[in-house]
Parts: sequence; structure tokens; C-alpha cells
Amino acid sequence: MFRVEIGKAVRRLRTWVFAAGLAGLAVLPVVVLSTSSGGAGGPVFFDFIRRNGLFAALTVLALIQPFFLPLGTSLLSGESIASEASNGTLRYLVARPVGRARLVLLKYAAVMTQVAAAIGWVMLVGLAAGGIAFGFGRLPTLSGNTISEGAALARILGTGLYVLCGMAGLAALGVFISTLTDSGPGASVATMAIAIASQIVDSLPTLHAVHPYLISHGWLAFVDLFRTPIEWGAMIRGLELDAVYAVVFLALALWVFGRKDVVS
Repeated sequence: MFRVEIGKAVRRLRTWVFAAGLAGLAVLPVVVLSTSSGGAGGPVFFDFIRRNGLFAALTVLALIQPFFLPLGTSLLSGESIASEASNGTLRYLVARPVGRARLVLLKYAAVMTQVAAAIGWVMLVGLAAGGIAFGFGRLPTLSGNTISEGAALARILGTGLYVLCGMAGLAALGVFISTLTDSGPGASVATMAIAIASQIVDSLPTLHAVHPYLISHGWLAFVDLFRTPIEWGAMIRGLELDAVYAVVFLALALWVFGRKDVVS
């Protein structure tokens, strides 16, 4: 079933449109910097790309993290169960000897695989564009010293994994909402609305007391990988929060779907 889900994703036109859009976003910071003399402002690491093309991969992650990546995750997870119900295929799936729990978990795994592919793709395009335009070399860190290319690539890979973990909780939330409704678009919009609301609340100093519990809190903590020494505190708290959201909402999805009267 997992292979079927991935095969369906590969055959969808929207998958390739989204991939093309992500590639365009990955190239955009490099094009802007290579055709202009300014450098102030922009996403995290934007001003560093001219010094080393490796920063292009990090910049594009910071660029897609607030909206585009949560959008894709919300779309995929929100439709995971609800779209089957709206298409009238869900009852046939649960009638097969798969098991409801396994169905939910495989749907979640398919969503996370697609999100991982999107992150890997955008980082690869960013690295290629940055390397062509500005070249590679020892990477300057936010602490002022430099690290070797090998160490830099390892930290960039760690960044991608951290960002993927950040989407794990949101994907679990989307799958849970998807078990509550027969409307895929409705579940996707609800999931994305929660992600946006979380980021808005996280930016309000007056609500600082709830910040550590928001699903989006810590999404950008990967910048601490590029300090010397690495500051692990914020990332560890972010991973713990991601794990709690993923486990809680996957458990709720399993509980709800296991007791749901499937008629669609």
C-alpha cells in the first residue's frame, strides 16, 4: 500500500508543479544576489550566500519553512484519509486485510516520505545553484570561525533532518483532522490554518508564556547548528515538542479512525 501511495503521488500533475515551484524558490536567492549589489535583509543566511554557495541550501529552507513547506504538508496530510472517503474508496480500503491502524500509519509514512523528498529536492537544487554561482569552500559560521566543507555538508544534512522532524507533528495533526471529516480540502485548510495561527502567536511577545507549546515553536532553531560550538538546547526542545505532537495526534488519529463508522 505504501508503494501505491507513492506511485499515486508521482503520477499527479500537482506533484511536478510543486516540485518546479520549489526549484524556482531554491534558485531565486542565488539569482537575486548574483544580479544585484545589495545584500541586506532576506531570510536567514541570505547575506552569506555570496561568501559560500553552500548557504543557498540553508537559505531556501528558511524561505520555505514559514509557508510553503507547511502548505505542502497540510495538503498531503489533510487529504490522506478524507480524500479516500470523499472518493468513495475508503470502505474498500478498510475491507481489505490491511487493518485500520496500519492504514493510518502507512498514510502518515507516505506523507512524510513526500515531505522528505521535497526537502531533499529543494536543498539539492539550492546547493547546485549556489555552487555554480558562488562556488564552495570552508563555511563561515555565525560564531565567526570556519568549518571544513565535509563538516558543513554534515550540518546541512542535519538541518534538513531537523526541518523534516518539524513537519512530523504537523503531518500527524493533518492526518488526525483527516479522520474527522470526508472533505480533503477542508482538512488541509484546517491544518494549514493551525500552522499559520501558531506562527502568528509565536511572534507576539505578549503571549510568550504559550510559545514553548506551539507546534511551530523551534522550527528555525536549526540556525544553532552553525555556531561554534553547536548550541543544542533549542533544537533538543524543538525535537521533543515535535515528538509529542506526532505521538499524540497519531494516537488520536488511530483512536478516532479505529472507532469510525466508514460508509464512504
